[in-house]
Amino acid sequence: MTADDPALPAFARHRLFPWIAAAPFVLWPLYILSRGEVRWEMIAVMVLVPLMAFTRRRLFAGLLPVGLVAFLYDAMRFVKNVGLSPERVHDCDLRAAEVALFGVSVDGGPMGTLHDVFQAHPNVALDALCAVPYGTYIYTILAAAIFLYRRDFRRLQRFTWTFFLLNVAGFITYHVYPAAPPWYFHAHGCAVDLAARASAGPNLARVDALLGVDYFRGFYGRSNDIFGAVPSLHVAYPTLLALETWPYLNRPMRVVAVAYAALMCFAAVYLDHHWVIDVVVGLAYAAALLALVRRAFRPPAPVPVP
Repeated sequence: MTADDPALPAFARHRLFPWIAAAPFVLWPLYILSRGEVRWEMIAVMVLVPLMAFTRRRLFAGLLPVGLVAFLYDAMRFVKNVGLSPERVHDCDLRAAEVALFGVSVDGGPMGTLHDVFQAHPNVALDALCAVPYGTYIYTILAAAIFLYRRDFRRLQRFTWTFFLLNVAGFITYHVYPAAPPWYFHAHGCAVDLAARASAGPNLARVDALLGVDYFRGFYGRSNDIFGAVPSLHVAYPTLLALETWPYLNRPMRVVAVAYAALMCFAAVYLDHHWVIDVVVGLAYAAALLALVRRAFRPPAPVPVP
């Protein structure tokens, strides 16, 4: 598509758009490489993103927010502890709230959390089932974006910009309300250590061992937001995906989309990555931000005929 494509947003039709929008995807990899971090994905981004910007402008404009999320996520590691202190991190107080709101009796004993029950009774089949959404959510976001690109470009923009705002809102919340995930509590108790290393948790570690791979340990072990439990963006993503692709899905695919989102909600708790509170807040973030972006991308009102 050319810059005259009427489907493009106004900012993407400007002749300088490819140069300006592609610049971060060249400058950031160069900075990372200058630090001695040789990462194949950075070299790929530095080559492929500018190529897409200049040859597939419409696709690039639609996917730009997703690329910006990847850029921001990588940059977060340099500011992950800015403004944080052990006293500000919510750990045992958040668990206490979880018990008060969603507490259950653990094996007939005192009140605890669902996480306590699941961790006391591990199940390999459930480990493997819950690993599915946790291992595929990034790919489903990209697949949904391509799906919408072929059917409704306006909806694609709504989807990707909501995805971007979800992540920005999540990153901000992680610093305003830093919160330890359940796996951290089960590993460290109430002692907050800002130097603690991220973990995939015992459930996903068992899946890695079962499959003979190092996928989950490598992926979640590099997390930049150890104390970013609230909100659960894991559940926000498939919720957004189901809502925005819904009009173009047949009945079986709608069942799949809802089941995938529901499984992610369960997996977030079962895998010890999020409190139920985090899941509820994540769902609220997805609904609120999608409503906001839908207003911004509302079709223009028809011009009355005189």
